[in-house]
Amino acid sequence: MESATTQRAAAQAHPKSLTERWWGVFDTRIGALPVPVFFALLAVLAAMTLKGKLASDLPTGIALVAVGGFTCAELAKRIPWIRHIGATSIFAAFIPSMLVYYKLMPAPVVKAVTDFTKSSNFLYLFIAAIIVGSVLSMDRRTLIKGFVRIFIPVASGSVVAAIVGTGVGVALGMPAKHALFFVVVPIMAGGVGEGALPLSAGYAQILGVEQGPLFAQVLSAVMLGNIAAICCAGLLSYLGTRKPRLTGNGQLTIAGSDDGAGQPAAPSFEFDVSSVAAAGATAIALYLLGVLSHQLFGWPAPVVMLVLVVAAQLFQVVSPRVRGGARFMYGFFSTAVTYPLMFAISVAMTPWGEIVTAFHWINIVTAVSTVLALTSTGFFVGRMVGMYPVEAAIVNATHSGLGGTGDVAILTAANRMELMPFAQIATRIGGAVTVITALGVFAYLR
Repeated sequence: MESATTQRAAAQAHPKSLTERWWGVFDTRIGALPVPVFFALLAVLAAMTLKGKLASDLPTGIALVAVGGFTCAELAKRIPWIRHIGATSIFAAFIPSMLVYYKLMPAPVVKAVTDFTKSSNFLYLFIAAIIVGSVLSMDRRTLIKGFVRIFIPVASGSVVAAIVGTGVGVALGMPAKHALFFVVVPIMAGGVGEGALPLSAGYAQILGVEQGPLFAQVLSAVMLGNIAAICCAGLLSYLGTRKPRLTGNGQLTIAGSDDGAGQPAAPSFEFDVSSVAAAGATAIALYLLGVLSHQLFGWPAPVVMLVLVVAAQLFQVVSPRVRGGARFMYGFFSTAVTYPLMFAISVAMTPWGEIVTAFHWINIVTAVSTVLALTSTGFFVGRMVGMYPVEAAIVNATHSGLGGTGDVAILTAANRMELMPFAQIATRIGGAVTVITALGVFAYLR
């Protein structure tokens, strides 16, 4: 008490100068942007829009998505109650799409953000940086144990979710076949490109009909599942703050069972700017190897990249100094790039019309039941096999996400971006197994 009183007295005796007060304002931030910079960018972008001079180049695109993404996140943080269920991710991932759909966002802004997002393809740069940074920060001696073990709650959750989701759909009046193949399976299929598209194409070929209408049905279920998963992730994060014993705060495996697999440990070695640059080059090289494998063999690029970086960590291919740079790179992307990325994806690639179409109460209840069954099973099964229940449930939630963009939104809502490598397993591999199995059963039942 005396110390605090002394500090206040000292502050009164030595009032801050005008410069120091300005520095205090500059250190106040909206997202990663200092308040003066935020309003300066807002004014400049507004003037460019009014003059018809808004470009789609890299600097302008970064400014647009940064202002948009951090504004959405900041607004959501101000709303009581719902901020605990992933409101920041929901706002950044869906509000911009709604504004575009209802033509409330200026057309030049929509065009600039869409062109920038599609031309830069920085979603995959983000995923590469997050995966490489988080894997290279893990303990190599226990890394593989966490990867092998995560298949148990994901597989168990998939089976339980299929049973529960189909049962709820039937109870609400859906035909069992429709509930399973057009609501439940799409939710766990791995997103749009790797899930909804091949799934609807397979259905169309088996039924001998056009793919378009089937794709619309499948896509609406995917969207609903993604929203439910974001809310579940936010609730799980809140549960972790209220019940600390249930969470490892980003660590997947309980200490003592696997020596803490899944936790990016702080590096005990030095690194510098050149090490961060080397880590970035390593991430890009691994991603391009994944792209090449997709071009040559049709293998999913993110999965190949994940396998390569895990192998690099296990065999100590990357030096400790560069691993330190990779951890810094991970921290930068997870802090400064997440919300701008979600804003960009929402404007350029999220079809609000499909979401609105899916908002029928039977579809909503069925989708929510499916996601709740998936995450709840992960919670309890994860605990049984030596994982932190909250983290295992969050990884299971990503199995019902919208591919890579869904993983970003779900893990952001949970504030556990370090789980991205495990989320990629649940999304990519789990989704691929779901699609292959579903098409085989669908063809048999036809």
